[in-house]
Amino acid sequence: MQKYDFKSIEKKWQDKWETSDYAKAKNDPKKEKKFILDMFPYPSWAWLHMWHMENYTATDIYSRYLRMNGYDVMHPMWWDAFWLPAENYAIKTWIHPQIQTPENIATFIRQIKSLGFAYDWSREIDTSTPEYYKWTQWFFLFLYENGLAYKKKAKVNWCNSCQTVLANEQAEWWTCERCQNEVIQKDLEQWFFKITDFAEDLINGLDTIDWPSSTIAAQKNWIGKSEWVEFDIKIKDSAEVIKVYTTRIDTVFGMTYVVISPESEIIKSGKLKIENQDEVNKYIKETSKKTELERTQLNKEKTWVELKWIVAINPFNNKEVKVFIWDYVLANYGTWAVMAVPAHDERDFEFAKKYNLEIKQSITTIHHVPEWKEIDWIYDFWKLDKLELVCTYDWTLIDSWEFTWLTSEVARAKMWEKVEKEKIWTRKINYKLRDWLISRQRYWGSPIPIIYCDSCGEVKVPLKDLPVLLPTDVDFKPTWESPLVNSKTFHDVKCPICGKSARRESDTMDTFVCSSWYYLRFSDPHNDEVFASKECIEKWLPVDMYMGWAEHTVLHLLYARFFTKALQKYGHVKFNEPFTKLRHQWTVLAEDGRKMSKSLGNVVNPDSVSSLYWADTTRLYSMFLWALEDIKPWNSQNIIGTKRFLDKVWSLQDRISPNAPITNEIEVLLNKTIKKVDDDIKTLGYNTAISALMILTNALDKLEQINQSVYEKLLKILSPLAPFITEELWSLLGHKESIHLESWPTYDNNKLVDAVVTIAIQVNGKLRDTIEVEFDSPEEVIKEKALAKENVIKHLEWKEIRKIVYVKNKLLSVVV
Repeated sequence: MQKYDFKSIEKKWQDKWETSDYAKAKNDPKKEKKFILDMFPYPSWAWLHMWHMENYTATDIYSRYLRMNGYDVMHPMWWDAFWLPAENYAIKTWIHPQIQTPENIATFIRQIKSLGFAYDWSREIDTSTPEYYKWTQWFFLFLYENGLAYKKKAKVNWCNSCQTVLANEQAEWWTCERCQNEVIQKDLEQWFFKITDFAEDLINGLDTIDWPSSTIAAQKNWIGKSEWVEFDIKIKDSAEVIKVYTTRIDTVFGMTYVVISPESEIIKSGKLKIENQDEVNKYIKETSKKTELERTQLNKEKTWVELKWIVAINPFNNKEVKVFIWDYVLANYGTWAVMAVPAHDERDFEFAKKYNLEIKQSITTIHHVPEWKEIDWIYDFWKLDKLELVCTYDWTLIDSWEFTWLTSEVARAKMWEKVEKEKIWTRKINYKLRDWLISRQRYWGSPIPIIYCDSCGEVKVPLKDLPVLLPTDVDFKPTWESPLVNSKTFHDVKCPICGKSARRESDTMDTFVCSSWYYLRFSDPHNDEVFASKECIEKWLPVDMYMGWAEHTVLHLLYARFFTKALQKYGHVKFNEPFTKLRHQWTVLAEDGRKMSKSLGNVVNPDSVSSLYWADTTRLYSMFLWALEDIKPWNSQNIIGTKRFLDKVWSLQDRISPNAPITNEIEVLLNKTIKKVDDDIKTLGYNTAISALMILTNALDKLEQINQSVYEKLLKILSPLAPFITEELWSLLGHKESIHLESWPTYDNNKLVDAVVTIAIQVNGKLRDTIEVEFDSPEEVIKEKALAKENVIKHLEWKEIRKIVYVKNKLLSVVV
């Protein structure tokens, strides 16, 4: 047997595949389409790592399987090149991103091809090319013309390290998602996309797609839909009222004080006679110096001022309550005032305990209406216990007038009825989602196509003048403002309306704008007239399978959905969701036990693995580690196991014979393996598919001669997972055409069952022996054979059989 010279064999097939159109989408009207897409690699590092390889192996296997099953498959590759880490890497290496990025991309392509990934390279996209970002700018103008892009001065998230503004989604917990440094707030004029106009549609669309439940939950949580009510609280001895809001109207009978924002108009108006007005004014002035971060941090020292002489009246029970101003109540949310229910809110509870304010319980964990004789005892229990507990969940109302003993859910419904009848409050819907801030004070991004004219104001760049090219006469290193500010060529522009000298917008767009529409471009990547023709969009969109990292559950996915919904609203596309089916790979842990990450410097370069253990071995090991959705510890030493499996597949060729007999056992195992691998690839269960292939290979390895048709079917179902070795073996069997052009083998349902099965014999739950019988043998035959076994007789001696339980074709259990 000739040794498997993987280096020369892999190079041979790479060269042949390079000239093949196997991976090209054919636009065949007779075939059903499948659009398979990977989440983007960022060319911000000199090479890919095994986390990427896992993702791309998974989709390559799936795409090859679909082609063998007769689908017209589009599986393209792209580069999310306008990415902050790419610019940071360029700054670190002192190499301009326009030079560094193409070099990195060239390395990525070499690595991808070395592992046999069959991408349609005729549709390759690089977001940093003018041919691409021309249409990113078109999308900006599309949103601008439809009132979905606007500029305003606002408090923004600012990273001093990256020297740029960040969207809320990129600054969770006030930490920059890229450099992990603290995010502060600044007042700046910035561009926003009006994603909030689609908040409800973004929620409803989640019910129509096949996505992981955790991702759907994360999207819903980020959008943050809440139903709340507004109602007026009268101020004692005054005509003024405080308009408050709450999302928990079922707790309103537990309100013991009211908190209003320092920016509240009722304070600014001067209509309230506040005894400590000077103290209040001083507090408001101090608050104005704070950022939202400082005001909302849970661990900060709480500051507040009571409005003395001001007493509010709870309209539901006419109880008097105190009024405070507190800086955690922000001016941009709700009504600038909230009711405080310390028994059922942790922050209110902490405040009330610290300053000895009343805590009134209106929710209890009791699940039933108590007998009257129990009530006195229950109230005594509350008095002793309620000051130490906070009940923040839906339970049962108490001491709430006609709503007492109703569950929170039922009580709210009854209260809504009261809303409609008595008009004492207003029911509203609120969303946590905020408009998407897309301005970036960085060089490496798509310029915003807006011109500022002293005479005409804000003017959009005409479509004929797109793309607005990124200038080269600037230092790309960031400062507090965009480097484009200092470009002379960039700002040498005339107003498109009046012809006078004008100035371009110097901010660039958030990289997520580029990745919010790229999937559309793949359908028609070389069209210079439109971002994609309607015919191509209707042929290929939406994406049938999207695979990638769970860390994009909010940012990229939410923005891509927003773009799709905006396009549908204005007639550019007919579908409402971009990605019909979504699956995540999970984190790969490096050999140091931490998440494999470029920022941690612990990535495994695929070159270092495939050069030692073959490309096919690398592919198989990345799939065989664990289930795709599990966290996986990478260990280069363990990869040898999958190499031995492929060694065995290679060695079987010496025993191939066209006329070798096929035993019933092998025929059943072959059909079971075809079905198992078929089922597993459909669900991306690659680890169990590989296990089934190993079992079949081990069985064949025990034979002196192997029937060629059996071996060929093994190669076919292995070929999507290990394309190099199967292609070589297929050619050695005398086939002229590629194995990857073959059809997927079918299995015979009548040959999925073993002719002989092994029955386990238990006595009182312990295994005592086994017997082999024909499949579906009568129970009486099995009992007779089982009770005649010597070891079974020994354990039944002098004992009475109380019961015999038979599990068909598996187990006979005797109870004595």
